[in-house]
Amino acid sequence: MNANVATSAPMYDPKYRGRLAPSPTGYLHVGHARTFWTAYQRARDAGGTLVMRMEDLDPERSRGAYTEAAYEDLRWLGIRWQEGPDKGGSHAPYVQSKRMHVYTSVWRRLYRRGFLFPCKCSRKDLEAALGAPHEAYVRAARSNGKTEPLDDEPIYPGTCRANQGFVPQLPGPHSVDFDTPRGMNWRFRVPDGEAIEFVDANLGPQCFTAGVDFGDFAVWRRDGTPSYQLACVADDAAMGITEVVRGADLLKSTARQILLYRALGIEPPQWFHCRLVLDQYGRRLAKRNDALSIRALRQQGRTPMNLLGAEVPLSA
Repeated sequence: MNANVATSAPMYDPKYRGRLAPSPTGYLHVGHARTFWTAYQRARDAGGTLVMRMEDLDPERSRGAYTEAAYEDLRWLGIRWQEGPDKGGSHAPYVQSKRMHVYTSVWRRLYRRGFLFPCKCSRKDLEAALGAPHEAYVRAARSNGKTEPLDDEPIYPGTCRANQGFVPQLPGPHSVDFDTPRGMNWRFRVPDGEAIEFVDANLGPQCFTAGVDFGDFAVWRRDGTPSYQLACVADDAAMGITEVVRGADLLKSTARQILLYRALGIEPPQWFHCRLVLDQYGRRLAKRNDALSIRALRQQGRTPMNLLGAEVPLSA
C-alpha cells in the first residue's frame, strides 16, 4: 500500500491558503488521515495558513458526535489549523450549514448569467431514463495498478435541458426570473465536447470532456441545499484557498468546479489529489466501515505513525 503523504513540498509562500474539509457523516478513516495530513504538511511547508471547514450540508447523515470526533482525531494525528469553527477567523462562519447566504448569492450569479436551468427530474426519473441503476454509471480509472472510483453521478440525459431559466436577451414572457432557488433542482449546463484540462500537482496532467466524461451537473437540490460542487467553489473562493488537497475520487469534480469558477469569473486554486487508500481487498475505504476508522484503530493501540506510514495492514 502506498502512503498518501506528500513527498514534495510546495514553494515557500506565506500567502498559501489550504484547507481541511471533513464531512461529519461518519468517523474519519485512514484515507482521510493521510489526505488531511498532506494538506497540513503542504500548508506548513509553504509557511501558509490552513483553514478548517466543516461540510455539514447533509442534514440526514450529519451528526454532532462525528464533528467532535473529527476534531479529536485530527488533533491526535498532530494536525493543526489556524482558522476554523473552534478558532474563528476573518472568513467565519466555518460551518457550511451557517453559510446558506453565500451559496444563494453564488447561485444567483450563475443563474443571472444564464448558466443554470431548472430540472424536475428525481433520481428515480434519471435511472429510468438511463435504463440502468445509478450504480451502473459509476466511472472508474486505473491508477498505480488499482481501480479508483472517480465519479458517482450518471451523465444527465438532457431531459430538462431546454428549460430556459433566466435568459436576459429574451424580454417579456420568455424570460423566467427567480430570485431564489425556490425548492427546485437546478443544473449547470456544460459546454458539450469541450475538454477541461488542468495539471494536478500530484497526479500530473488531467483532461475530462464535458458531455462525455460528465454531463449537466446538479448545483442545487429541491430540498433547499446546494450541491457539493457549488458549496465547495463558493467557500474556497470566499476563503481565498490557493490550493485544494483532496482524494483522487474527486478528480472529475475538479473539472466541474473549474467550469463554475470560469462562469463566476474567478481564478481557480491549484489542485493536489492524493491517491486513494485501499483495504486488503483493493477496495476504497468508506465511512460505513467503522472497523477501519481512525477512532477504532486508535483504540487498537495504533499510533499516528502507524496510520501515516507506508505499510499499514488494513483489514476489518
